[in-house]
Amino acid sequence: MKHFSFFLPDDDATRALGEDLALTVRPGDCLALSGDLGAGKSALSRAMIRAIANDDVLEVPSPTFTLVQSYELRIPVSHFDLYRLGDESELAELGLEEVLQHGVALIEWPDRAGCLLPKDAIRIAIAHEGSGRRVEIESSIPRFSDRLTRVRSMRDFLDSRGYAGAQRRFLIGDSSFRAYERIRTADGKPFVLMDSPARSNGPPIRDGKPYSQLVHLAENVQPFIAVGKYLRDMQLSAPAIYETDIDQGILLIEDLGSEGVLDANGKPIAERYEESIRCLADFHRHDAPARLPITADTFHTIPHFDRDTLKFEAEVLLDWHLPWRRNGEQASEAEKRDYLEIWDHLIDELQSAEKNLVLRDYHSPNIMWMAERQGFNRVGIIDFQDAIIGPSAYDVVSITRDARVTVERPLMERLVDIYVAAREAAGEFDREGFFKSYAIMTAQRSCRLNGLWVRLWQRDHMQSYMKHMPRTLWHLGMAFEHSATAPLREWCKKAGIAVAESPEV
Repeated sequence: MKHFSFFLPDDDATRALGEDLALTVRPGDCLALSGDLGAGKSALSRAMIRAIANDDVLEVPSPTFTLVQSYELRIPVSHFDLYRLGDESELAELGLEEVLQHGVALIEWPDRAGCLLPKDAIRIAIAHEGSGRRVEIESSIPRFSDRLTRVRSMRDFLDSRGYAGAQRRFLIGDSSFRAYERIRTADGKPFVLMDSPARSNGPPIRDGKPYSQLVHLAENVQPFIAVGKYLRDMQLSAPAIYETDIDQGILLIEDLGSEGVLDANGKPIAERYEESIRCLADFHRHDAPARLPITADTFHTIPHFDRDTLKFEAEVLLDWHLPWRRNGEQASEAEKRDYLEIWDHLIDELQSAEKNLVLRDYHSPNIMWMAERQGFNRVGIIDFQDAIIGPSAYDVVSITRDARVTVERPLMERLVDIYVAAREAAGEFDREGFFKSYAIMTAQRSCRLNGLWVRLWQRDHMQSYMKHMPRTLWHLGMAFEHSATAPLREWCKKAGIAVAESPEV
């Protein structure tokens, strides 16, 4: 059992704790709030619900008479008040068990729930103390306790750097260990708080290395600082960094806004994609640095997209996609051998390809649009900490064959034409070599993603990513149009992996 104690001197402190709890809870959490009438149970609940809703004026009535009030938010929340509950059996009729399957329950007067209150309910006791409140929180759920500790340490980070009273809202964080919050200071200034603790490496998978090291993922905030500085020095719009705690993995960075390169229906805005590909072409004119400064006396050595990394990522198709297609049947040893031999040959074909600093995830979720700026500065670039030295074509694949958004083929081809024309206008450029590496990197990325979607579903319980598979199978089919990928095309056909004719289900 983990215990937390907070003194809240005023209503602003109560609001702040409500925001912090909103950033801590996950579906399945039951928060049991106890305290005398007027102690602040409803005030804390209201602050938490409004923070999850990202709506400071959301009407949050007391459920005293309705017994339960439900909110369909980012995390569904049901607010119970059991003061008027006649018998604990009535709680089952109110649907507590169903609520906890997909959302969070806030329960005032929880003692009236009797044996129906979950045994792992998070106990929150609120009492008057002087002119303020004392809040005691007890939890037996390690995930909740660890997360609340982290959230409060970020609150301390903000307070210690002059941002006391800042409003915090969830921004993004799903399949990654990294999360972001949108911050608004007491005087209305917007920032983004980056929560990126040092990666806790998993078990060794190959050659004594965990997955993150095999594929060269950033293990702390230092690569983000180094690559971001490099991009800004090139006059590109990467977020400025205002405050850092490298040891804790907390950064306060520039808020590039919410405007992206998609329209209200989630479709690509052609002119924004076109400017983004021109920006990428200009970026690729520059030679890749071997290392980048982090501080005055520390450096980040940029890893390489080497043979082992490329093959290991491609193997995700073998490990997850193929067994899923075959109802659990694994690839045979002969199939594995042939598949890896094909990738050895394809990687050999990449040896002559142009190499550059590859941003790795240069696609719609990570490209912002800032219309008030000029030229390439309108293209805001985020989520670049995993940058690696590899074939330049990889970033072109990322944006033109976007894994999460359908870029229709006419626009896709126009974007590639714009990129090639810009590179040729800037100097010597191997057009034929580019299209070969573009096809091979499409195949490599598609093989990884078509396995990744299954892994996220079956291992990590994130089924929503499966909706992208028709699109990434479509991309694989387009990779097979180039003669260089013919052996992989034949292997997939023999293995029963059918590419998609369309990006839609």
